[in-house]
Amino acid sequence: MIHVEALTRTYGDLTAVDQVSFEIGQGEIVGLLGHNGAGKTTIMKMLTGYLEPTSGSIKVDGLDIATHREEIQQGIGYLPENDPLYPEMTVIDYLDYAASLYGVSRGERAERIRAAIDKTELASKAIDTIGTLSRGFRQRVGVAQAILHHPRLLILDEPTNGLDPTQVQHMRDLIRTLAKSATVIISTHILQEVQAICDRVIIIRNAKKALDETMVDLQACKRLLVSVNADPARVSKLFKSVSGVQSVQSLYKKGPGYRYALDLDDQNEIAEAAPSIANKIMTAGFKLYALQYESRDLETIFGEISAQKERVQG
Repeated sequence: MIHVEALTRTYGDLTAVDQVSFEIGQGEIVGLLGHNGAGKTTIMKMLTGYLEPTSGSIKVDGLDIATHREEIQQGIGYLPENDPLYPEMTVIDYLDYAASLYGVSRGERAERIRAAIDKTELASKAIDTIGTLSRGFRQRVGVAQAILHHPRLLILDEPTNGLDPTQVQHMRDLIRTLAKSATVIISTHILQEVQAICDRVIIIRNAKKALDETMVDLQACKRLLVSVNADPARVSKLFKSVSGVQSVQSLYKKGPGYRYALDLDDQNEIAEAAPSIANKIMTAGFKLYALQYESRDLETIFGEISAQKERVQG
């Protein structure tokens, strides 16, 4: 659905986005992740057509945004990071106004507004003035306006900003529901949000794309962690003799024995290698204290990428 090629945006000597390329398919929920100032919001503004790239191209359903901007925008729902609401308007009046801007006919507006209010659980605040609402409810109003016209592409910048834990869970459920009929791109700096709802993550670091992978592939376990009462000189050869073990890394000492990380060919090798390793350790007369899969979450992966950045800069 979306094809981005060598997308770049500069402001004088500052490069906010640098040669970023990716593709997103229909119905995907993609998390755009990065530190503050990494370039996430700039990318989103270019995807919506509100900001022109310095160079590169954006195509949505085969249409180039440079020549078909208005046509593409008609199918986009957008929640900016700081949603520009009108505090003097009531929720329902604002949504009616937003629907008119989207070109929703008068005959359809009431049903579209009702559906958006139901989905965002705003019924109790429908006739309240926006200026009197909490930050969390204002965020819901922003999402409601973004889905009024049934967009095929939904772009949400920090959608859970200001929400309490119950509201966050509701927002996650809503995004999953919306993804049944729309492609969803979420920009956030909250790792848990991406891990909870996204199919895929794109990490932006220093204006460049640092990673683009599915959550399944990212979290695939490819290492075994082993604790045994033998130093590296005595067990490295033993571990490497097991089929599928590519390398052995000695880790810091924690608890009894020595800890090692064994890199394997792929995830399928783990189920076969684990019992072989345990058997060899016991046969050699060593004590096996622990044998487990390495747990990798998005926080770990993001930390690894940040560490790479520091090493490059250092």
